[in-house]
Formats: sequence, structure tokens, C-alpha cells
Amino acid sequence: MTRVDFYILKSDHDEARLELACRIANKAMQQDHHVFINSASEQECKRLDDLLWTFSQGSFVPHRIVTAEPNELPEEPVLIGHATEPTTQYWNLMINLADEVPAFFSRYERVAELVDGAQARREQGRERYRFYRDRGYPLNTHQL
Repeated sequence: MTRVDFYILKSDHDEARLELACRIANKAMQQDHHVFINSASEQECKRLDDLLWTFSQGSFVPHRIVTAEPNELPEEPVLIGHATEPTTQYWNLMINLADEVPAFFSRYERVAELVDGAQARREQGRERYRFYRDRGYPLNTHQL
């Protein structure tokens, strides 16, 4: 069963949430996990693409944006997408930055839900929490 971790940030800056996504993706990649970052928009995909190159001095996170179903298995351990369901044989971690729970979340061993201090995102995070809780998924909350 998919394990769901909620990471609650005090900051209401969107950049803090995206940087946390990069740190989680980097750590998972170092553990040989494959990661899909489910972004809220195409613009956010591009911001993550840039940030994954610059969020930490000396870090290197091989990644790419997927805009449609890839014809072959990706070589990169981190994929970024919006309104796209990645097809890959690896199902380790999905980092969800979207407002809603994606239909394909249960393919992953683990889901990381990132919620910052912005009031609207807090409420959306609470709705996602209730969604998982009501369906019996194991939940963990991390206050950052």
C-alpha cells in the first residue's frame, strides 16, 4: 500500500515548496529511487527544471520534463510532469505539487505531499489529507 507523507512548511513562499521538492528528489535519487514530480502547471514544470540545476551548490539531479507518454523508458531518475501520467517500470516516489490527488498516485510506493503556509494551499492540503485518510492509506506528517 502506498505510504503518504505530508511535509508542512511554515513559509508561504512558493519557492520554498519547490526547493523542498528538489531536496526530496535529490535525496531519493541518491538512494537509487525513481521520482516523478507532479507539478501544478506547465510554468511550474519549467521553474522546477531550472531549480533542479541550481537549488544546491554542487548538486546534479538528472531530470527531464515529460509532456506526453514517452515511447521508451526514461534514463533520468527524476521526471517532471503536469497533467501527464508517466509510464515507467519504476514506481518509487511521487512528489505531488498539484492541488488534487492524481488518479495514478497508488502506483507509487510513496507519495510526498508538499504544503506551504499559503492559506489556499493549506486548505487544499487538508482536502488531500482527508482523501488519503478516508481510504485507509498510512499517513505521516512532518512539520518543517
